[in-house]
Amino acid sequence: MAVREQDVESIVKQILEQMAGSVAPVAVPASNTGIPSTARVAMLTELEKFELKEYPMPEVGDDDILVKVEGCGVCGTDAHEFKRDPFGLIPVALGHEGTGEIVKMGKNVKKDSAGKDLKIGDKVVTCMIFKDNPDITMYDLNKQNVGGADVYGLLPDDDIHLNGWFADYILVRGGSTVFNVSDLDLDSRILIEPCAVLIHAVERAKTTGILRFNSRVAVQGCGPIGLICIAILRTMGIENITAVDGNAQRLEFAKKMGATATVNFMEHKGIEELAKAVEDSFGGYLADFAFQCTGNPKAHANIYKFIRNGGGLCELGFFINGGDAQINPHFDLCAKEITLVGSWVYTLRDYATTFDFLKRAKGIGLPLAELITDKYPLEEINEALKKNLEMTGLKIAVVNK
Repeated sequence: MAVREQDVESIVKQILEQMAGSVAPVAVPASNTGIPSTARVAMLTELEKFELKEYPMPEVGDDDILVKVEGCGVCGTDAHEFKRDPFGLIPVALGHEGTGEIVKMGKNVKKDSAGKDLKIGDKVVTCMIFKDNPDITMYDLNKQNVGGADVYGLLPDDDIHLNGWFADYILVRGGSTVFNVSDLDLDSRILIEPCAVLIHAVERAKTTGILRFNSRVAVQGCGPIGLICIAILRTMGIENITAVDGNAQRLEFAKKMGATATVNFMEHKGIEELAKAVEDSFGGYLADFAFQCTGNPKAHANIYKFIRNGGGLCELGFFINGGDAQINPHFDLCAKEITLVGSWVYTLRDYATTFDFLKRAKGIGLPLAELITDKYPLEEINEALKKNLEMTGLKIAVVNK
């Protein structure tokens, strides 16, 4: 007997209704592009608690880019927000050290912020979202650091929700900076943002006229920031570098990054003995220049003792208010005529320079990828943040498979 078309429709409808009661729903592709209709976002909903939220995939405007997230580093800023919410952003989608692949783009998007062509499938990173500030423009990359700009991963929640890199997808909106970094591997791309912080610090140090090829340089603090600082100095050809820290394992890694000597402050009593150890590491000379990377006020107060008369200092450790440091302006600063510069995040030019640094570091055999000691899936983001706070690894990352 021939089955009528309406009978087939009725049978199919009955089967689907029966299945609906026993089978869990799955995300249905919004189109034949393979892009799902929803995306997961790790939303920090209260202190020390991320929840995986699922939101509808937003519309991609003519100037927007939809990126499938591949990975994102965990920054100290993320850890501070996770533990204390100092910026008052909760609920918030965090993650600003991210990278991923373009899966959809608006018709007006043709090139990245450096003028490089963009297409679906390219690997990208973001830097900042422009505000109405004439001192920060797309192609005039030298004027100002991005400390006053917005960045993905530190945005107030809105009706889009895909605002941070701790997610499956992120919507990069028109007016944002985006760079095509398809020529870098995933680990290198995850490290771009923290490396840009150090590129900026070294550029600030160079403005003093003191940092040169033959300079004796002390780097205090061998977390990811200090270790990257050492690597950048080494790629510049600076070979006389002493790393100062209290963790023996981190000091060993500092040697891999290019340090020629290390000083463990746990092995020395008092600042005078510690300063003498730094002096001995340079063959009886104090440092020509020093980088303070710890964010510890006592460490800042101590580092002046490591520097020769007429030397220089770059302070870059204080990304949040870490408290006051007590120094003696006469003995520590004026009498020694130390040139002091502060460093805060980066400019767009520094971001672009970072790409070449990463290639150069790999070219001379510096194992930067080994900085990423722990990788977690998005489902374990709470564990990733706790690992960061424990300070038992180096760089922690959330990586999507």
